[in-house]
Amino acid sequence: MTSNLRWKVIAILVVVALAVVAFYPPKDKVKLGLDLKGGVHLVLRVQTDDALKLETETSGERLRDELSRQGVSVGAVTPQDVRSFRVDGVPGDRDADFRRIADEWVGQVFDRASGVGGSYTFTLKSAQATRLRQEAVAQALQTIERRVNELGVAEPIVAPHGEGDQILVQMPGVTDVARAKEIIRSTALLELKIVEDGPAPTREALLAARGGQVPPDLEIVPGSAEAGNAAGTGPVYYLVKRVAGITGRDLRNARPSLDENNQPAVGFSLNQQGADKFSQLTAQNIGRQLAIILDGRIQSAPTIEGRIYDEGRISGSFTQQEVQDLSLTLRSGALPASLTYLEERTVGPSLGADSIRAGVMASAIGLGFVTLFMLAYYKLSGINALVSVSLNLLILMGFMAYIGAVMTLPGIAGFILTIGMGVDSNVLIFERIKEELGAGKSARAAVAAGFDRVFLTILDTHVASLISAAFLFQFGTGPIRGFATTLFFGLLSNVFTAVFVSRTLFELILSRRPQAAKLSI
Repeated sequence: MTSNLRWKVIAILVVVALAVVAFYPPKDKVKLGLDLKGGVHLVLRVQTDDALKLETETSGERLRDELSRQGVSVGAVTPQDVRSFRVDGVPGDRDADFRRIADEWVGQVFDRASGVGGSYTFTLKSAQATRLRQEAVAQALQTIERRVNELGVAEPIVAPHGEGDQILVQMPGVTDVARAKEIIRSTALLELKIVEDGPAPTREALLAARGGQVPPDLEIVPGSAEAGNAAGTGPVYYLVKRVAGITGRDLRNARPSLDENNQPAVGFSLNQQGADKFSQLTAQNIGRQLAIILDGRIQSAPTIEGRIYDEGRISGSFTQQEVQDLSLTLRSGALPASLTYLEERTVGPSLGADSIRAGVMASAIGLGFVTLFMLAYYKLSGINALVSVSLNLLILMGFMAYIGAVMTLPGIAGFILTIGMGVDSNVLIFERIKEELGAGKSARAAVAAGFDRVFLTILDTHVASLISAAFLFQFGTGPIRGFATTLFFGLLSNVFTAVFVSRTLFELILSRRPQAAKLSI
């Protein structure tokens, strides 16, 4: 064996060893996709109108508060639709002050149009509406990803899908689908607001002292009797400030805890900015109730007994599991908009196991038939093809495990296709070798000429296929990407095994024979 041939053999052994180390044991190293491991596939739509509505209502309330602070008295501030609100009753003698304040506080986001009788309509600018929609989808994507990761799902997929407001979520191995769906779509909007009145058993009783009208800076929020330690078990109602003093954006952490009755509760801590606001809010409202509102419902309304800094607790009729889930959703942040489910598919683990068995069996049968054909048509050289294709599959498995690619059912189809591509390359090479032998060349010269003259053809076909695989991966989704990934790395490993490994095997066999030896092909 020459020194050059020895180094070729060593290189092949090293590559194969690295591949085996990368994927062995396959149960631990090879990551299975949803269709093989089982789990849930969801497509959600972000209701981006909610983000516009929130911006419109918040801006209107912020403008109302600032006008009141600067002594400009106006009538109602009324949302018109998700993109606009109207201010009525602007005093004529303070019109200039109103326009100045409005331009300063909402002018960069809203267009202002004057009406009759001292009314103005503010409409969200188109560019701002587009930005808010895009930000809502991006924030929802990040929030869902954090929640799925908190669930402990292995190798989840959370990615944009289809139209601009859709999100794809795949969670392999998830069995409690209902819980996972509830955690993903839970808005988890936390608000802390000062209670102005309540609790009352009905909305009418709550507003009796105010002529049946809700003041413009207040709103009615429902809660349970337990929230305010009221008698009975039915719903009760509170009148609270419309603008929240503290929101979920001020949270630093949320964790399971126990209340004063040793019942499950959620403890939370605030960031520095939230702690400063909370400290000021509680100091100014000692003796009053503080409503802790989650997703538009009051969970508890304790009385403020002193200044509170950066710690709080949400208590209520929670189970231990509900406390765990609520802590998770609060830690991951509130969704900027509600979600609706467009598509749901659940794959059982037994079905995934059946798919793996079927895929492995199909690959084995395919490899077996190919081997029989190659042995019948190319005699002992067919063994060369078998070794080449087998090493191709080993190296491909190593590639997939090393980069952390997820194996899917279409990926198994890519493995079977890799067998075909490997054999195709061997057929090209073997036929060229037979032509060279027919021209009277020796076995060594025929092998060298066959590989040299076919190399460019194999390279061209594989480069063209690599480009196709790259486009499939770039523009495809889920299963198509799984197939494209396997195809891409199968092409790379096939070039190595068909050209380098196969040639080295021929040279190794011929190196042990005399110059005039014939080749079984």
